[in-house]
Amino acid sequence: MKTSELTLPEVGLIAPTRAMLGAGIGLLLAGKLNEDQRKVIGLVLSVMGAISTIPLAIGVLGKRH
Repeated sequence: MKTSELTLPEVGLIAPTRAMLGAGIGLLLAGKLNEDQRKVIGLVLSVMGAISTIPLAIGVLGKRH
């Protein structure tokens, strides 16, 4: 089994990126805002979450033992 050791700051960076991605997807699927607002906010949060996850994932996968 491959393992990765993460520092507390790394976990602190990973959690908000996942939250942004989840919030963006949730807004895209929800009906609480008008359609234009929902699409813009949902897309921005989803893209920010996905883009910020890429360098973190590369760092974590590079630490595997």
